[in-house]
Amino acid sequence: MSFLAYAATGVAKPLESFEYDPGQLGPDEVEIDVDYCGLCHSDLSMVDNEWGISSYPLVPGHEVVGHVAAVGDLVTHLQPGQKVGLGWRARSCMVCDQCMTGNHHRCPNGSDTIVGRNGGFANKVRCQAAWAIPIPEAVDFAKAGPLFCGGLTVFNPLILSQLSPTGHVAVVGIGGLGHMALKFTKAWGCEVTAFSTSPDKEAEAKSMGAHHFLNSRDEAALAAAAGQFDMVLVTVNVMLNWDAYVNLLKPGGRLHIVGAIPKFEAAWFPMLGGERTVGGSPIGSPALACRMLDFSGRHGIAPLVEEMPMSQINEALEHLKSGKARYRIVLKNDF
Repeated sequence: MSFLAYAATGVAKPLESFEYDPGQLGPDEVEIDVDYCGLCHSDLSMVDNEWGISSYPLVPGHEVVGHVAAVGDLVTHLQPGQKVGLGWRARSCMVCDQCMTGNHHRCPNGSDTIVGRNGGFANKVRCQAAWAIPIPEAVDFAKAGPLFCGGLTVFNPLILSQLSPTGHVAVVGIGGLGHMALKFTKAWGCEVTAFSTSPDKEAEAKSMGAHHFLNSRDEAALAAAAGQFDMVLVTVNVMLNWDAYVNLLKPGGRLHIVGAIPKFEAAWFPMLGGERTVGGSPIGSPALACRMLDFSGRHGIAPLVEEMPMSQINEALEHLKSGKARYRIVLKNDF
């Protein structure tokens, strides 16, 4: 049996029709019939080999939602027909110290959905069953794809930092990640300030959960906000004036960066003297993904998406490159 997909045959090349034989289903794997797949900037980075880890032909797509089509002999917790999602990670070893302590997403022996594997811009995709996450009925199925990458990415810091619902949070960058961070932190109970270089996003940011808005190009406004935040959550992937953002933190506050920035440099004394911390995180474990979905369903959280047919994948990539997507693109399978 062959799978139908869209693949880049070389660096930065347009995606084209691609057919491949997936081989025999592994005993701990599931096969998923893809209904929708979100388009993430990481897909574009992989197509362009920005991180030097791409191999071709490359089938991107790691924000999959669909139905279980088949299960391996050892899989007992999932059934054919069940709604599931698949994000960035597709396999963990289950026996290393990271897996055994519940941090399967940090497994050094695991594999990612589109790194050396064929992803979800296809009619079917496979993964280890542990990473096929059941989707609750309360979650909007058609919009759920981006939750499995971007949503989990901005939810994880709330858990890692043990953020209090009385906390004051700054969300830096109101894009594909940032708009979901606004929704999560507002539902968490926090007082939320959106930071953006685009003043025209103020009304929309407030409609998504921000209590306040700050134009991050306004240096005077940045200085005036010093010492106000328990967490500054950075969702952009560009270099900032890191000293200015450290200065926003209360003593004991945390600067948490989930954007793929090239490096971080800041004066150390304000960190040391105020017991401030800086850190980052990727996605999260399967257990955390389940918690994130439960929280999303309970609070009616869904990303803002533009839906396109999967056959328009190259048009969708260009739309993403243009920076005009509001705020995530989801491709509907039309094979």
